Amino acid sequence: MSRYSTGSIDGTRIVHDWFRFFSTKFVALAVVVGLVTRIVLLFIPPTVIAFTSVEWLKIFGLGFLNDAAFAVFALAPAFLLHALLNDAKYNRIPSYLILGMLGALTIYSFVPGNIFAQYGSAGSSAAKIIFSLLLSGFLSRVLFPGIRSGWRKAGLIFVMLLYVFLIILNALSECFFWYEFGARYNFIAVNYLVYTNEAIGNILKSHPILPMFAGVLLIAVIVSWRMFRTYDISQADNRGLPAFLVTFLIYASCFTASLYWLHFSYRHLQSENTFATELQCNGCWNFLEAYSSSTLPYEQFYAMLPEEETRARKRLLCGEDGNGIRAIRDSLPPVKKNIVLIAVESLSADFLSEYGNTRGITPNLDTLMQKSLVFDRMYAAGNRSARGLEALTLCLPPSAGESIIKRPDNTDLFSTGKILREFGYSNLILYGGDSHFDNMKTYFSGNGYEVLDKGTYPKKDIIFSNIRGACDEDTYRVALNAFDWKARNEQLFHALILTISNNRPYTYPEGRITYSGDKMSREAAVKYTDYAIGKFLAEASQKSWFRETVFVVVANHCASSAGETDISVERYHIPAIVYAPGFIAPGRIDKVCSQIDLMPTLFSMLHFSYDSRFYGRNILDPDYRERAFMATYQDLGYYADGVLTVLSPVERIRQFRVTENPDGTHTETEMETPALPLVREAQVFYQSVNLGY
Repeated sequence: MSRYSTGSIDGTRIVHDWFRFFSTKFVALAVVVGLVTRIVLLFIPPTVIAFTSVEWLKIFGLGFLNDAAFAVFALAPAFLLHALLNDAKYNRIPSYLILGMLGALTIYSFVPGNIFAQYGSAGSSAAKIIFSLLLSGFLSRVLFPGIRSGWRKAGLIFVMLLYVFLIILNALSECFFWYEFGARYNFIAVNYLVYTNEAIGNILKSHPILPMFAGVLLIAVIVSWRMFRTYDISQADNRGLPAFLVTFLIYASCFTASLYWLHFSYRHLQSENTFATELQCNGCWNFLEAYSSSTLPYEQFYAMLPEEETRARKRLLCGEDGNGIRAIRDSLPPVKKNIVLIAVESLSADFLSEYGNTRGITPNLDTLMQKSLVFDRMYAAGNRSARGLEALTLCLPPSAGESIIKRPDNTDLFSTGKILREFGYSNLILYGGDSHFDNMKTYFSGNGYEVLDKGTYPKKDIIFSNIRGACDEDTYRVALNAFDWKARNEQLFHALILTISNNRPYTYPEGRITYSGDKMSREAAVKYTDYAIGKFLAEASQKSWFRETVFVVVANHCASSAGETDISVERYHIPAIVYAPGFIAPGRIDKVCSQIDLMPTLFSMLHFSYDSRFYGRNILDPDYRERAFMATYQDLGYYADGVLTVLSPVERIRQFRVTENPDGTHTETEMETPALPLVREAQVFYQSVNLGY
């Protein structure tokens, strides 16, 4: 008999050490499924089988090791479950403690305004159900010891079936992914998790999901029955503290070795043939690597131009010299005004009355637009905060994969902050949440900004906060105090304020606004955001530094990017307002422009002379080329001359004729005949920024 089981009269083996029993079988299954998957991928287009003998060896040899290593890594949740498989938790003191904790959580889930309710009614309902089930289940096992073995058996069977189901489902998913992209999981797969609604909708339309899931479940049940039918796990536990510690040391050693091997194999054992490299990898580990690195290899997935042609065209399009520099010279001396840039969370243009909204939820911004220079046709570069901050500070088109802000090695870049430091400004960013979110703290502190987030706010200045952080009023209060200090010390300042209240869970201080409808809706949060901006500007107008300050209000991205096409132009339309009474005359600019152009335009209005590496241009220049950049994580859009060019993975290029409708919407019609000059422009911009920045 094995070390984890003993025999019985009817031939069924009784399992005592569940983890040692299950882990060996799971690793064996993972290796077999991985081998079958690898063989299937060899015959799925676009695989080109032209491997050397060494590459064949690596495909199957390293593939075996990678699959086994990831299986060990994936057993971590099972080991945590194993740690709980002991009846000691039903003893008097431990059971009281557990019941007390579960009871407190259950009661708390019914308290109005609890942390789960901040995610809406669904979050609150889920918390109530989960904690109620956990409490009732544990209480039942405490009161009725006879059900414990059956309960344990049912739970462990479910866990084992789930593991088997997921490994088979993953194999099927990898085959579909390979067929579409010719690769194992990469940042495109990560993108599917980020854009859950859009991705699931697309998958449901493209594949018979329900029959496929049913088929996978049936296979998982059959495989599980074949693997576990002769074992009785009703008596399984963790064998007490001494045996558990031995198992822990063994598993911890294997887990550490697996992590080291997977990192090493992924980075140092790649083959020259791309298909060979992909086949020898483990797809799930590739997914984790893509998630952590936030990159999508541009040269592997997008249509490429010759390198020299790209460089030459880029210099021409950006007006650069041979060193990639555009010399910007103004005949007037610089006007050194303070700059306050408010990046408003998820503020689509269509929330404003000026752009057709009839609910009156932005009265302060609507009034502000009458006193300001407004860019009526500005488009966001992306649909996440990091992408908007990247566009506003680096002034370049979006990169494939994740924003540069969320990538490693993103410090000391050529940025608006760098230019402003050279003109004597101090830079700071204010954010009501935790600045570690989206890697903002690393990025901004590494590029010369003072970071003020919720953790640095004086407690007296925080009047309201939710799961996201302090409300907008709190951030503006801290900002006003910081600006007062800068002014008293005769410091020029540039402040980037990222708002937070117009974001889930859409909660804010009571008594600030009146709204007829759901008080925890996006529209209500927009109205509060508008209120806070109005209050901030009213209070700022009483300060000594107000007349020496330029205020810029712009959305970091729209509330939603989903549309009828992969990139729906109207879902990237954002408000952009420059307010400086007595300095910048009110007006409306009706040019198609990009978020990356906003700060270079402001620098021009301040008569700054500098050497620029920005892709962004001065919108007010008579020679300005009207165009906008907009992207998801994998689709890269270039909007110019009424045409939207979209570059996508697997070297796919599509173009859409865009018609701007009177109601502010856009109609996008796919073009049968490509406008090649616009295709080349799009390729030059995106290829140069993805491979050269």
